[in-house]
Amino acid sequence: MSPPIRLVEVAELDFILESAPWRFATTHAAGIAAHWAELRKAKPATYNGRVLLMGRRELAQRGHGDLSLTGAFFETDYADYVAWRAFGYPGERVDNCFSMAALRSADGAFLLGEMAPHTMNGGQIYFPAGTPDPGDVFDGRVDLDASVRRELFEETGLKAEEAAIRPGWTVAFAPQRIACMKLMTLPAAADEVTARIDAFLALDPHSEFSRMHVVRGPGDIDEERTPAFVAAYLRAAFG
Repeated sequence: MSPPIRLVEVAELDFILESAPWRFATTHAAGIAAHWAELRKAKPATYNGRVLLMGRRELAQRGHGDLSLTGAFFETDYADYVAWRAFGYPGERVDNCFSMAALRSADGAFLLGEMAPHTMNGGQIYFPAGTPDPGDVFDGRVDLDASVRRELFEETGLKAEEAAIRPGWTVAFAPQRIACMKLMTLPAAADEVTARIDAFLALDPHSEFSRMHVVRGPGDIDEERTPAFVAAYLRAAFG
């Protein structure tokens, strides 16, 4: 049985990028190459770009009582990451730490996207999100706020500036994943926002999302296709 998801309210994220080789990528190079070749046969649109993974982290209390999440990322190939995941996460502890745009409409519903079949997680239902990459690094620091704004626009056509953005983050700690949720409330009802995003998705046959899902309460959560950490966030938000 997987350990329970832990949700923590965090005031600040403070991450740096370190130049350090990943031992797993070095010692499993042949297996990674073979795994990637097989994966490309099944999903030829998959791209082996550079991504950032978290090598160390700390949750600490700041002087006035708020919590901050600090840590260090390193850069590696996406092929390394997906092989590490497929091989059962061998080696030292590493986390896929990323930000998600927790989209909420003016009438209180949450809006999530269904990953398109050509993507690595086809069929799963997420908030707009993505593993950070070198484009999210500024002056040696990994900026997950910039990352989530970029992912929101790329995946839905929406700009973060259109939303009321809640300060701080809700961080979901799950095995090998740390999801930093940023609540963004849009000034329109769920049906209107969904129609707008669906129109945006229809323009691109290679879009990350195939369609949107509206969650108006816990009963609307697709428990089989929604990752446990996203479902936990939704239940807490409605609770």
